[in-house]
Amino acid sequence: MIQKDQHIVRRARALNRGTRGSGPVVYWMERDQRLTDNWALLFARQEALIRDKPLHVIYCHTDDELDTTSGRKDFCLAGLSALRRQADSLRIGFEIFAGAADAILPPLLEVNDCHLLVTDYSPLRGKQQKCANIGKAISIPFFEVDAHNIIPCWTLSDKKEYAAYTLRPKVRRLLPEYLTDFPHLNSHPLAPASLDGRGQTALASGGKIRAETGCFISGTAQAHARMQTFIQEGLQRYQEERNDPTSRAQSDLSPYLHSGQLSPQRLALETDGAYCDPESKKAFLEELIVRRELADNFCTYEPRYDDVRGFPAWAQKTLDEHRRDKRRHLYSLEELEEAKTHEALWNCCQRDLMASHKLHGFLRMYWAKKILEWTASPETALHYANFLNDKYSLDGCDPNGYTGTAWSIGGVHDRAWQEREVFGKIRYMNERGCRRKFKVDDYIADRCGGE
Repeated sequence: MIQKDQHIVRRARALNRGTRGSGPVVYWMERDQRLTDNWALLFARQEALIRDKPLHVIYCHTDDELDTTSGRKDFCLAGLSALRRQADSLRIGFEIFAGAADAILPPLLEVNDCHLLVTDYSPLRGKQQKCANIGKAISIPFFEVDAHNIIPCWTLSDKKEYAAYTLRPKVRRLLPEYLTDFPHLNSHPLAPASLDGRGQTALASGGKIRAETGCFISGTAQAHARMQTFIQEGLQRYQEERNDPTSRAQSDLSPYLHSGQLSPQRLALETDGAYCDPESKKAFLEELIVRRELADNFCTYEPRYDDVRGFPAWAQKTLDEHRRDKRRHLYSLEELEEAKTHEALWNCCQRDLMASHKLHGFLRMYWAKKILEWTASPETALHYANFLNDKYSLDGCDPNGYTGTAWSIGGVHDRAWQEREVFGKIRYMNERGCRRKFKVDDYIADRCGGE
């Protein structure tokens, strides 16, 4: 008899209990687009092994204009195409259907009398709404597995944390228990059954899909190669140079983490085992674990994560008190999108974001704070910043992005600073401060050819 691996089980929670069907176990893949190092797939496979069932992965692809503009659509489909070939070698079914999961899955699960449904966890309302809709429409068990966080979000904390310093002790307490290596994903003993797609459109594996978006090439193999390059060449310099966009000391792994082509837990394990400057290692793991899981915590327990009403009370108060302050410059969304401001650095940041589909983390804070300064209200600023980030960034439409703009514009996970016009007590950033951090003119010349 197969014994359940508690490292796998404890990362799952039941959304539906239901009655098991006689057909295959289905993993609805969405946030974590990889086969290895995937707790959700491992959970689904364990259930399939115990009950002697075939195993299928299903991805539901919807055409979204933001995904097309940002390059996320091609980045995703190119990665999924490679996963389908890998799944074949592991005797795991892999189907990609065109359409929304909550429209496709319920009839498909019913007609195939599927055994149970497993999905990966995302705190964003789109995924949570689809889970709720599917849960109401099916009668089989439905499990959600946090395959993205090292410590499952609901295990780490049961409330919205105020800041990193309130979450960090909880991470330190649980991390030794959860930062373990993954079980090996062996070939499944049962060949996948042929699924009746119930008239749904299955996406072919061929076609012209761009694997390269900006300076990023899609796929789990590319993600692991870039991870190793960073650990060998960039990690040593991370502590001293991470806020310098000209040094290229950041990992540039956020597109792979966002798409789930790279497991944060695998990255943490590889980083923890690296021989390098201990302060650099500590700083990187702080960002990778504490700050990233803090973002998921915020979006899990704050339903208004992309709304000014989700800002802390002190920030809402100070922004409201300065709502009528005179803005020296006001720009429309079109002017910002076309990089037509008076400030060369900001314009270069916007062009860099549009061309490379990623913006350096330090610059993204400056970029968002200037939007607050140059728009008529905090509500407008937050909307513009989220829209532009989601439209052009490969790591947009992500808890890190929404939490980052909320930090920059609304003081989320921050504290009150010296009061000034427009910003109130929100932390201030400007081009002069950037010039003290790094060689701004070199960045402009490199990314935008000068202005």
